[in-house]
Order: sequence, then structure tokens, then C-alpha cells
Amino acid sequence: MKKIILYLRLIRITNWLKNIFVFVPLVFSKHLFNLDYFYKAVIAFLIFSFASSLVYVFNDIVDVERDRVHPVKKNRPLAANLLSLQEAKIILIILSLLTITLCITIWNEFVYVVFIYILINIFYSLYLKNIVIVDVFCIAAGFMLRVIGGALIISVYISNWLILTTLFLSLFLAIMKRRLEFISYQKIEMQREVLNKYTLNFIDQMVSLTSAGVVISYALYTVASRTILLFGTEKLIYTTIFVLFGIFRYMYIAFKENKGENVIEVLLIDKPMIFNLLLYIVTTLLIIYF
Repeated sequence: MKKIILYLRLIRITNWLKNIFVFVPLVFSKHLFNLDYFYKAVIAFLIFSFASSLVYVFNDIVDVERDRVHPVKKNRPLAANLLSLQEAKIILIILSLLTITLCITIWNEFVYVVFIYILINIFYSLYLKNIVIVDVFCIAAGFMLRVIGGALIISVYISNWLILTTLFLSLFLAIMKRRLEFISYQKIEMQREVLNKYTLNFIDQMVSLTSAGVVISYALYTVASRTILLFGTEKLIYTTIFVLFGIFRYMYIAFKENKGENVIEVLLIDKPMIFNLLLYIVTTLLIIYF
């Protein structure tokens, strides 16, 4: 049982929640209760879950020595010598086979998105994470590709405004992650070289730009003529308040408490964020479907 828990920690199973982005096109295309579409979206979720875990394990293998001097990452199974490199490589192979097998079963344009996601993250682990600005775009690309993949697997149109919202949100989360790393780990030996190329003022300006982009893009999506025609209502604009609260609350946690490097931990632990997210989901579903 202890080994299983270590394997689950290695593949970052809690981070599978990030793959819920593949359901965005399903919900906003009004196909949530269509079993065929829902089944395909679940398959996409599983594929991205295995693919993301594959990337995490690969990154841990590459960064094992660097992680051992990190105040938090030193507790990861590989860095803490709780699992061997050989075991990690076996898990990596198993995850690769699972990803390939599932991709073969639904072979379409979605599969190319998955391969692009894996390639970007491999190059990120090896090189791109050390290039200023490119590093945050690589992190953001992961969220973007999940949404695009979710649309392709069920063959639905996704609004350009929704894509822009996802882009700004992805960049916002990536930049906030860099901000927290900059404050906490910049001076730690062997940590990210790219942190030395940033300044706190520059990061905060990017945070302001991307957070504004999220809210404006989402608000424009809710009042777009195509959106109103699709849902038959203008009431989706009222959900913007939840988006605003979520952005402000996350910024508060990061700026005031220096927490939130992992957005999933915030969503699972912070009660106001949990309550706000539940309200957003319920309100959005009621407006779109009922």
C-alpha cells in the first residue's frame, strides 16, 4: 500500500484535476448531457491525465538532483530516494503505453494535440524552462491544448472569446506560479536559472495584464451575439462576478500569504475558492441548460 501511495504521488494524481479543462467545450456547446459526447470527453480526460503524469515523471527524472536541494520538491518520491530511477522509468513506460493505446482507440485530430502537448513539455523540461517569457507560455500552452483537445474530440465549435479567456487564464496562472517561485526560491542554489531574468515589478505587470485579459475576454464572451443566440439568454454575464472573485482571491492568497504555487492545492483547500467555484458551476449550468 505504501508503494502505491508513492506511485500516486510520483504521477501527481491530484494534478489530474487540471485536465477538467477538456470538459469546457462540452459544457459550453450544450452537450453535457449527451452520453456519446460525454463519453468522448471522459476519454480525453483520461488521455490527458496519463499524458500529464508521463510529463511529470519525465521532469522528475531530469530534475532529480535539482529537486533534492529544493525546500519543497525534496520531498517528492524520486528526490527523497523513496523510489528508484529504475522504478520511475518503468512507470514512465507504462504511462506512455496507456496514452498511446487510448489515442489509437479514438484516432482523430485530438491525438495530434496530445502529441504536441507531450512534445512541448519534454522540450520545456530539457531546455525551454530556462528561456524568459517562453517558459510561462509553455506552461500556459498545456491549459490551452486541453481546451482545444476537448473541442476536437467531440467535434464542436469553440468561441474565439472562450479561447482567449483560456489563454489569458493560463498565462495568469503560469505567471503567478513564477511570482511565487521568484519570492520563495530565487536565491536557492541550483534552482531555476530563469528566475534571475525576471524582476518582481515585471512579473506584477504581467499579472495585471493577464488578470485583466481573463475578465474582459470572459465578459465579452458572455455578451457575444453567438453566445446569446446559442443559450437563448443574456444572463451568462452575471457569472462574471465569480470569475472576478476567483481572480482576486487567488491574487490575495499569492500576494498576501505567498501560497498557491500549485493552483489545485488552492482549489482543494481554500474554502472561499471552493465555495466560489461551486457557485460558478451551479449558476452556469442553470443558465445554460435550465
